[in-house]
Amino acid sequence: MAVMKVKFNQKKRVKLAQGLWLMNWFSVFAGIIVFSMGLFLKIELRKRSEVMDNSESHFVPNSLILLGLLACAFNSLAGKICYDSLDPAKFAKWKPLLKLYLVLCFFFNFFIFFVALTCFLGKGSLESTLAQGLKSGMKFYRDTDTPGRCFMKKTIDLLQIEFKCCGNNGFRDWFEIQWISNRYLDFASKEVKDRIKSNVDGRYLVDGVPFSCCNPSSPRPCIQYQVSNNSAHYSYDFQTEELNLWNRGCKEALLKYYSGMMNSMGVIVLLVWLFEMAVMVGLRLLHTSLESITNPEDPECESEGWVLDKSLKDTFKSTLENLKNFGKSNQVDAGAEGDEGAKTQVVTTVS
Repeated sequence: MAVMKVKFNQKKRVKLAQGLWLMNWFSVFAGIIVFSMGLFLKIELRKRSEVMDNSESHFVPNSLILLGLLACAFNSLAGKICYDSLDPAKFAKWKPLLKLYLVLCFFFNFFIFFVALTCFLGKGSLESTLAQGLKSGMKFYRDTDTPGRCFMKKTIDLLQIEFKCCGNNGFRDWFEIQWISNRYLDFASKEVKDRIKSNVDGRYLVDGVPFSCCNPSSPRPCIQYQVSNNSAHYSYDFQTEELNLWNRGCKEALLKYYSGMMNSMGVIVLLVWLFEMAVMVGLRLLHTSLESITNPEDPECESEGWVLDKSLKDTFKSTLENLKNFGKSNQVDAGAEGDEGAKTQVVTTVS
């Protein structure tokens, strides 16, 4: 039994073709939007490339860009097919290619659904990328005199100010690295010598943070040095002074920013997928309704259109059988080639 069997007359076929033509051009516009989203996300990720560990995070924007281009190409072609279907002479050239085109549409829709999933599930890889990238960036914060790294201080400071964050996971991350350049340390000072000697790696570690970690909403001047020393400051308790420094880590802030953006894009791509599925089903109905016309001489005659000529179960079974037969034919061909090669070898030996 056919799936979604519908009866058509000439008027319904024309309306279906016209509706599909309009839907395909809407899909072209949607493809442009998806392409623009991918380009925007790629630019946003490029802005933070210094604090990202690798290029895996660009898989999602690259997929969106490719999806947008394919959507424009596929739907432009489908719009042309629907337009030509109104003229039997023009449609005749598309008939041999239409089945192949519908198969390609099926795989294209599968690709759209896959891209939508990557938008929703890309948070895990993005989190590890940001964690490693921020950790490395913070280590290079002090290298203002090193070529290739002199920009890192400015990058980290602007990042912490813009996203109202501090450190990788929190402001205490700055206590574990030397973020003050040796150029600005007085090595004749006893305090500096003692701090360097007390550290196994010979680093100058302090319980302080860069100025960009300061919260301007704090009612008191920012305390960025001796943050954990209550006795060094009047009427101060670093565990309760929540407004002094940003408590949120930059990994969390960036992850929330990019995840929200990618989730919104995933919803849009999912809507595009649903729209493309409707277009594919409509194109299949148009194709079968035109194929089943019994009297080509009479364009006003009725015809039937369907999505599948068999039930889902029968279609699945026939597909499996075709795949098995295809595999067996390949094995037979390989076996025949082997036997023929063996016969040739025997003849050669005998001669």
